[in-house]
Amino acid sequence: MTAACHNRATVGVQPADHTLGYSVVPIPATIHVEPRDSFLVTPRTVVYVDSDANQEVDSIGAFAANLISSRAGTVAQHLPAANAVAPDSSITLRMDATRTDLGAEGYQLDATSRGIRIVASQPAGLFYGVQTMRQLFPPSIEHQASYQRRLIMPFAHVVDAPHYEWRGSMLDVARHFLPATDVKRFIDLLALYKINRLHLHLADDQGFRIEIKSWPNLTVIGGRSQIGGGPGGFYTQAEYADIVAYARSRYITVVPEIDMPGHSNAALTSYPDLRCNRTAPDPFTIVGGPPNTLCTSRDSVYQYISDVAREILAAAPVPYFHIGGDEVQGLSKADYHAFIERVQEIVNRLGVRMIGWGEIAPANISPTNVVQHWTKDSTFLHAQRGGKIIASPGPHFYLDMKYDSTTSLGLKWAGYIDLRKAYDWDPVTENPGVGASSILGLEAPLWAETLITRQDYEYMAFPRITALAELAWSSPNQIGWDGYRRRIAAQGARLAALGVNFARVPGINWAW
Repeated sequence: MTAACHNRATVGVQPADHTLGYSVVPIPATIHVEPRDSFLVTPRTVVYVDSDANQEVDSIGAFAANLISSRAGTVAQHLPAANAVAPDSSITLRMDATRTDLGAEGYQLDATSRGIRIVASQPAGLFYGVQTMRQLFPPSIEHQASYQRRLIMPFAHVVDAPHYEWRGSMLDVARHFLPATDVKRFIDLLALYKINRLHLHLADDQGFRIEIKSWPNLTVIGGRSQIGGGPGGFYTQAEYADIVAYARSRYITVVPEIDMPGHSNAALTSYPDLRCNRTAPDPFTIVGGPPNTLCTSRDSVYQYISDVAREILAAAPVPYFHIGGDEVQGLSKADYHAFIERVQEIVNRLGVRMIGWGEIAPANISPTNVVQHWTKDSTFLHAQRGGKIIASPGPHFYLDMKYDSTTSLGLKWAGYIDLRKAYDWDPVTENPGVGASSILGLEAPLWAETLITRQDYEYMAFPRITALAELAWSSPNQIGWDGYRRRIAAQGARLAALGVNFARVPGINWAW
């Protein structure tokens, strides 16, 4: 945010003692919390859902029940009749279609000594209400194997809904392959902070990470390399579909990306005919990128793109397909624009919206498609035609940038990004020509040139991804560094309880 935001009062928020864990990230639109009249989880505490709840609401109830239970597989119980009052010491999740004021993702949470009640008009809102409930309980709620947990929630009244529709993070699994179990863990951590998009960068120069049955060499050859010459790896279509389904259960939409026409070396080593000179380039296993591109004048290249997009979307239907389009070398502007426009037709014919990095904006693309801003580019052109922009400015949101000069992992081409730099900026003024009405939302990419293990990814993502979560979810009049700094400090104990390898960045009085 701008300097004027630093001392701005937090409207609608009752200050709470963050050392007790009463700090919620992202900050809700309205929250009143105080220690009086606290709710205590006892052996008779039950999570209830309405008697006519569908399977989706039942699943959210089971998620909540497992949070407070010491037993895996706990289920929510149904109230005996619609509008029935749950007994004392209960947690109730209710759908109320009349609460249109809450929108698709909003909720209201009320907690007293008698019980907790979460109301939403849509299931996503119930899920996000449960995440807020989770953060209002002490970090010991994350230690589910413990039988000595004392779970107390303070009196609370929360009414909340997101500011931006798109609240995303990107995982680069192309430079180094990340197993599906690690991706699912990342999904769980994103859900805790109400992030609702996971952009998977599935193909780049160093590796092709998803099975394409009509082009098997993409993984037989292109999937076995990565930076440093390691073994690589890839997801079968069944494994990818499982990731997408798991994300959906956490109200996260997966956005698959196959970068093109540049950043395609792994595809070119697999199928040399996709290259204009029809010769296979050497595998690329270092940081950077070769100048090789798809042969954009060849019809077979568009058949390849059509087959890849069709199979990925058939394996796990999602509403978006990301085509990359960045850092292309060796093509004229005219040829590049013609390529983007032809690929747009392919993607849109499949019934989904195309997304591309900022370089695609000067092409003649439909306003229904989306441009992702990352560096100085022409995204304003897409805003002028009525299109939507995802804001991912490198100097603030590229999570692969080093925190400071002492950080071992990461790069620094966009500068060092400490926690305050990730938080303290204004998406509306960051990109000239792109106003508030043009911003679909925010996304923080995590490129993996220097990241190998799950712990590496976590260290670079946390706590900075929580800054994105707050900027994307919370109302602008709620946002301010001083308040966030105090609240994120309380998250240290929670992240530690979850076993997250987060960066203990200086300037934050981390709670333990």
